[in-house]
Amino acid sequence: MIFIVLGTQKFQLNRLLQEMDDYAAYGKIKEKIIAQIGNSTYEPENFEYIRFMDKKNFDETVEKADIIVTHSGVGTIITALRANKPVVVYPRLKKYKEHVDDHQLDIAKAFEKKNYVLCCYEEDNLLSKIKEANEIKFEKYISEREKLVNIIDSYISNI
Repeated sequence: MIFIVLGTQKFQLNRLLQEMDDYAAYGKIKEKIIAQIGNSTYEPENFEYIRFMDKKNFDETVEKADIIVTHSGVGTIITALRANKPVVVYPRLKKYKEHVDDHQLDIAKAFEKKNYVLCCYEEDNLLSKIKEANEIKFEKYISEREKLVNIIDSYISNI
């Protein structure tokens, strides 16, 4: 199952929903798709969607998912990485009025540089990125907070 996550902020990401809806309509994606569409105005016709999910439902859907396709929201990315899910990040872009600037592109590039996710840039084929994400080996995400706690714990153990 593919879980599309668009966050809870006031911004839409209709481009992603339309592209995935087309893939589903033409049989290019056959697996089940569920989307949390937030404030997007486009409503998919070929897969299940909900505007907003409570935390319990969201976490359960992440666990069931085979892959996460998401806007470049740090919280969503980290949640998916902690659940050991392949992640394709589809950043919101200012020129489409999807956000106030292109910081989501910077976030996606930073996670991709560490080999935690794949980023679907504007010129990329999303379907290819989804297939690639299912085939490659990503680095295991370890938060900086966890690293710091481990350093402190190791120090205290050796005193």
